[in-house]
Amino acid sequence: MESAADKANQPRRTSVWLEGKPAARGRKSERSDHPTGLDRDRIISVSVRLLDAEGPAKFSMRRLAAELGVTAMSLYWYVDTKDDLLELALDSVFMEIAVAEHEAGDADGTAGARCDWRDDLRVLAGSYRALLVRHPWVSALVGKFLNIGPHSMEFSAAVLRVMRRTGLPAHGQTGALASVFQFVYGFGTIEGHFVQRCAEAGMTQDQYYRDAMGRMSEQREYRGRFEQTEEMMEARGGDTVEEMRERDFTFALELLIAGIEAMRARG
Repeated sequence: MESAADKANQPRRTSVWLEGKPAARGRKSERSDHPTGLDRDRIISVSVRLLDAEGPAKFSMRRLAAELGVTAMSLYWYVDTKDDLLELALDSVFMEIAVAEHEAGDADGTAGARCDWRDDLRVLAGSYRALLVRHPWVSALVGKFLNIGPHSMEFSAAVLRVMRRTGLPAHGQTGALASVFQFVYGFGTIEGHFVQRCAEAGMTQDQYYRDAMGRMSEQREYRGRFEQTEEMMEARGGDTVEEMRERDFTFALELLIAGIEAMRARG
């Protein structure tokens, strides 16, 4: 039996990207017992599909192997552990984020630039939010892994380029980045979970919302709270849950952009 001391002396796992594994596991083995048609790209693609359908809690190498029609041991020609595969799958979906190269402009994001920094920030924030909604499992794995794969790093580099163009002093750029993208992370995570909950219930988002609100309004302890927020909900606008959420996201993001502009003016 492995002792606590033995475990403590084992090398600590850092990242699949720091251990030389991605490059070493990219090609089909020449051994005769290697499954035909199996490669790392296909393994990652099917992993993403399973994670979308079932979430990380149910994901296993055995389940993945069954989906691919191979033995679980076959997968270990490409990855050493399930965590390695999860990290590869996580990075792969970051290629879905719209990352556009723009010419460097003046500090105000106008002269010499093809696109204002504010528009670039809106695109990156909206794309990140959409990623979190399409793949609800991503939010949990982002916090688990270093997330330093090539696609993730490309997104991070694009965010940093935009922040440098805001005109904020260097010491404030990381704080601005955190305020925007931690907001997007939280908003997209909650939205993704809600969409997933509706799908599991076999209801549209509007049906689920009406059902939940109807049930809660019938309860005496909630009724007073609904009356207090009725005016605010009415002013919120939007005929559907998605429209209401879109207005909330847009307004909140504009508040953050206005905050960046205000802090830039303060110098």
